[in-house]
Amino acid sequence: MSTLSPASPSICCYCGVGCGVLVQPEKNGDVTVVGNPDYPVNKGALCSKGLNLQYTVNDRSDRLLYPQMRYSKNHPVQRVSWDEALARTAAVFKTFIDQYGPDSVAFYASGQCLTEEYYVLNKLMKGFIGSNNLDTNSRLCMSSAVVGYKMALGEDSVPVCYDDIELADCLLVAGANPAWCHPILWRRVEAHKAANPTTKVIVIDPRATDSTALADLHLQLIPGTDVVLLQALARVLIENGDIDLAFIEQHAEGFETYRDSVLARPLAESAQLCGVPEEAIRLAASYLGSARAFLSMWTMGLNQSAVGVDKNLALLNLHLITGQIGRPGAGPLSLTGQPNAMGGREVGGLSNLLPAHRNLASPAHRAEVQQFWGSGPLAATPGYTATEMFEALADGRLKAIWILCTNPLTSLPNARQAEAALAKARFVVVQEISHKPETLAYADVILPAAAWAEKEGTMTNSERRISHLAKVVAAPGEALPDAEIICRFARAMGFSGFDYPSPAAIYEEHARLTAGTTLDISGLTYRILQERGSVQWPYRASQPAPDTARLFTDQQFYTPSRRAIIHPVQVAFRSEATDTDFPFILTTGRIRDQWHTMTKTGKVSKLNQHSPKLFWKYTRTMPPRWAWPRATS
Repeated sequence: MSTLSPASPSICCYCGVGCGVLVQPEKNGDVTVVGNPDYPVNKGALCSKGLNLQYTVNDRSDRLLYPQMRYSKNHPVQRVSWDEALARTAAVFKTFIDQYGPDSVAFYASGQCLTEEYYVLNKLMKGFIGSNNLDTNSRLCMSSAVVGYKMALGEDSVPVCYDDIELADCLLVAGANPAWCHPILWRRVEAHKAANPTTKVIVIDPRATDSTALADLHLQLIPGTDVVLLQALARVLIENGDIDLAFIEQHAEGFETYRDSVLARPLAESAQLCGVPEEAIRLAASYLGSARAFLSMWTMGLNQSAVGVDKNLALLNLHLITGQIGRPGAGPLSLTGQPNAMGGREVGGLSNLLPAHRNLASPAHRAEVQQFWGSGPLAATPGYTATEMFEALADGRLKAIWILCTNPLTSLPNARQAEAALAKARFVVVQEISHKPETLAYADVILPAAAWAEKEGTMTNSERRISHLAKVVAAPGEALPDAEIICRFARAMGFSGFDYPSPAAIYEEHARLTAGTTLDISGLTYRILQERGSVQWPYRASQPAPDTARLFTDQQFYTPSRRAIIHPVQVAFRSEATDTDFPFILTTGRIRDQWHTMTKTGKVSKLNQHSPKLFWKYTRTMPPRWAWPRATS
């Protein structure tokens, strides 16, 4: 009599909170999914999307089952073998590279990719093809935070952990609605607030959301004026003396120039520009200034902007002038929208990054990676970003694009431009799990990929926590794991170094490449991850230690001077201002029970019941005075 396999620990494949789940295979090939009570992030709790995760796995009605190929633009796709599909793709890529150079081809990937998939993509494109034309949809959400961290702290390193939520006595949420988009973290905020009513919660958002319902103070600013508001808060902190002069003098630089720029605008003017009453700004600053431990959270409201880096720096500056970083309950916590955006950043999975936070502009760093990979020289200039790729397709600079784990015709900011670009592209490869995405209509080659629970690998959540995802069920038809597809293609191109016997071997190579860097995980293996459940980087081979919950506890940063850098930022919100031709400011949000382009969550009837249709909501440009603050006991 056969028995079922035990439930396998895994990680939810939706947002960057990274909740632990247990996946149980059933006799009929389906799975059941429950929260993992032993996982430190969620302790068994799941949001509405996680609770219904099994339905997206078990519904395979829309799955791609075998490779397909279009012999000309005017012909329908036909079923082919894997060898035929990859041989043709390799031949086309070689032809374009020979005729137009390596920058004529590109890969556009996703924060849903496992770290191992990111790694082999990066190695193939940057090391062996010789171009930095690898970018992902993380460019649209997290690249501003990446640059902000690098400029202020020296590297893209989130310095806090989720446990800091329960240790903070003031939380600032900017441009985010975690009650809907990161629910499990918000449940922790709610529980902490209930147990400690004196904890202050400030929410900066032009909309009234479920998150603002918890706030002691809702700063309902005019969209695009975040820098004005954040600098106004800094002005009040400086005027009140609520800054940490010892930290500034010993561990930071740039304060004098920053102070002068902040004090140059009167508070009354800032209040008028951002539409927030002066008294509310002063009250928010008093909460920040009197806090023992101040934690901030933010996401797309700051990141997805023409001045996203400046918005990030303006928020990071508040932590630096108050010394609220590197200690329990204090620091900046950027919330990622995708499950492995952090893992992609670790391996250098954007067009301007190298593995393990190495610097693309450094000849020594490029040579170091080249020697490790045994590849050709790495290009010194950044490749096309996500949006630039489609501009380059449209004007002919880019000849071929390979799209995997993402649906750009729904998620890019200018879908019509992307549509026109794909129509003009000489060659398009789409690597997908579903036959529904619109990109398939433009594909010359369609490759069926394995989905979550059908492949093995790792992901890193927003607090630098790395976890192992087990393969629980077989992929349908001829679908293959994304990393295996990329490695097969690399071998078809004639490149060596892609004969990995298992995903574990890919991860071990990635871990070795981090040795000696600030995110060193050279001591980490699948075995350790499976034994411990998860690990927060760094985890060095030379000194294996308990989880590194917080960074910069010694107040030493990753800049050349070892000091954090306080950057003055220019107020440039006028690019988002209204005029007679464009009288409205539009801002976006997410529906609670749906995720990204709804390819997965849209299939679940339970998740469609909360908001059956997309909707828009008008919000006042200038908030009424009664919108602040909420009375508290």
